[in-house]
Amino acid sequence: MNFMTDILLPAGRSAMDLALFVLLPLMVAMLALMRLLEAKGLLDWIVARLAPAVRPFGLTGLSLFAALQINLVSFAAPIATLAMMEQRGVSDRHLAATLAMVFAMAQANASLPLAALGLHLGPTLLFSVLGGLVAAAVTYHGFGRRLSEEEVLADDTLHHATAEGAKGVLDVINRAGAEAFKITIGAIPLLVLSLVFVTALRQIGAVDALTHGLTPLLGAIGIDPALILPTVVKYLAGGTAMLGTVDEMLRHGQFTTTLLNQGAGFLINPLDVPGVAILVSAGRRVAGVWKPAALGAVVGITVRTLCSLPQ
Repeated sequence: MNFMTDILLPAGRSAMDLALFVLLPLMVAMLALMRLLEAKGLLDWIVARLAPAVRPFGLTGLSLFAALQINLVSFAAPIATLAMMEQRGVSDRHLAATLAMVFAMAQANASLPLAALGLHLGPTLLFSVLGGLVAAAVTYHGFGRRLSEEEVLADDTLHHATAEGAKGVLDVINRAGAEAFKITIGAIPLLVLSLVFVTALRQIGAVDALTHGLTPLLGAIGIDPALILPTVVKYLAGGTAMLGTVDEMLRHGQFTTTLLNQGAGFLINPLDVPGVAILVSAGRRVAGVWKPAALGAVVGITVRTLCSLPQ
């Protein structure tokens, strides 16, 4: 087996195609829209009116910004909001609820490109919101009920750039484009490594052996063995790596869009090794509440998964 020609070059080509021709255009469009709405003050207006409705779930106005960021930008986007919540004195209990919500929701850097591959985006976003609210509520009222409720909150809005006139609008769009490019370029190494990993496993027969060994067990509980590889890659290497794996499997006819939509609940969320590591870097207190948040997120992800299954 020639490692260079059989594995590395095809994996690199697939990763570049996915990053530059699927991920980048989607991220530019969504980030530009998000930043324009933010600069025009529309997001502030929405958050101000929805904040009272999400209070019973243990969420705040800034929590809604985090929800919009993960669903419409990327899994890393809420880091800035989580850091701001910690700095402004939001209670540990509210931080845990917000982090649980983020853990349980569908991250845009996976859901938007997968929509181009056959994912039903509308139901995915709807179930993402439902799962996030459930995760926040069970964390705030259950797993995190013993956390501190002490807070000193002076401001519940984000401070961001405004778009006055044509030049201001163009500046916002240019910044959004640069941010999208940075996210896309940052995803390429992980995409390449994940596709090299998957291609190598396929070449040596490990995928077939794993699938053959687990098929009787999975068949008995009604799970398609084709979900094994994307699930393993997702929880060890993250959503971006899973995206590359699913794209490659779809190209080879080893995966279907039906399976993708049925598995969206547990495949598209940032509750994985890289996701947790990156999100808890928002601050010391955020890192301190990750355990109850993760437990709550598991409940939210379970709800999303059940909603995605055929009735």
